[in-house]
Amino acid sequence: MNTFPSLGHVALTVRDLEISVPWYRELFEADPVLDEDTGPFRHVVWSLGDTLFGLHQFPGTDLDVAFTHRRAGLDHVSFGVADRSELERWQKRLEQLEISHGEVVDAGYGSALSFKDPDGLPLEFFAPPA
Repeated sequence: MNTFPSLGHVALTVRDLEISVPWYRELFEADPVLDEDTGPFRHVVWSLGDTLFGLHQFPGTDLDVAFTHRRAGLDHVSFGVADRSELERWQKRLEQLEISHGEVVDAGYGSALSFKDPDGLPLEFFAPPA
């Protein structure tokens, strides 16, 4: 085993799929490839390149505790883009969608544009250094 495998999928637990699914559908400009109630939870999944991106909603989800990146677990999900100019195009797209976001931040390891989903889960577009 010489190479570690790439990510197969990412799954986020959300409070309300009726809010999150339309939001992600508009962001991705794509319909989900799967919408299934498995019994223990319902999940909705998109195919993004080689990675599946899923949203889960569980009965009895704790709706009182807001997300914080200071709690052990998920810090953020990052979508890779080719370069800084593509970040700027995504910044304009987020503005068209009326999605609040930060500024493009440049660092030695690359550039990022951060934003949050309806549950406050942190997302970003990331470009490698030029």
